[in-house]
Amino acid sequence: MYDVTRSIPMIPDKKLIKLRFEQAAATYEQQATVQHRVADRLLGLLNDSAPGVTPEQILEIGCCTGLLTEKVLERYPSIQQLTVSDLVAAFEQCVCRKAGLRVDNITFLAGDIETIRLPARYDLIISSSTLHWVHDLPALCAKLHRHLQPQGTLAFSLYGKDNLAEIRAVTGVGLAYRNLDQLRTVVAERFDILAAEETRETLWYPDPIAVLQHLRATGVNSIGQRPWTRRQVNAFSHAYRDRFSGQQGVRLTYHPMFIVARPRYQAEGRIG
Repeated sequence: MYDVTRSIPMIPDKKLIKLRFEQAAATYEQQATVQHRVADRLLGLLNDSAPGVTPEQILEIGCCTGLLTEKVLERYPSIQQLTVSDLVAAFEQCVCRKAGLRVDNITFLAGDIETIRLPARYDLIISSSTLHWVHDLPALCAKLHRHLQPQGTLAFSLYGKDNLAEIRAVTGVGLAYRNLDQLRTVVAERFDILAAEETRETLWYPDPIAVLQHLRATGVNSIGQRPWTRRQVNAFSHAYRDRFSGQQGVRLTYHPMFIVARPRYQAEGRIG
């Protein structure tokens, strides 16, 4: 549950994120409606803005249960090696099941992408619904720049300022999301941006408790450690219903943002 005693943007707790996604492993893909759409849109945008890409070496960041991994394997038969990373080591089994006969093409890296050593340079680095959890996105972009081939591509989606706006409005708690202009500025320090876009996705639930169940089932309840009392749950439910009810129930907003970019180099060598 969320910590309603806080009223400022929270720094992601990597240990808590790992725990919450481990707990949500069995329910994630069934509940991850938006994440499925976001992964599909990311691949579509990559195809539109960088047509003809046939990557042989790919790094996927934040693979979770393999939702994007499976789509990448289907999209790119040219893959010789797909390296997938995640905080949760147990997700390796999920990914290997998704890979099927191509499991020999998979290398799994367990750990924090901000600190783990990357073993290669890649033709494509891709990530969906993950990088809003990192602590230092500019530093990570510099790291990924160093691990891309000169004609490689970076493609990722994360979430922006309107993400879970209803939760923030009721509890005062949320991540320090960027807007699209701020995201473009971070990426443009080392990359030429081929595409940048954002959308809003609205989901409807029968009541506020169903919203909380959805967040728990997808691991998104990873920004507060204290369990709520019954009184706090009731207060949340009343406030949420009063502010965000409609004919379809109560709403929850997702705000996905998408970037596709190519590494930029100075005349004297690599940047960063």
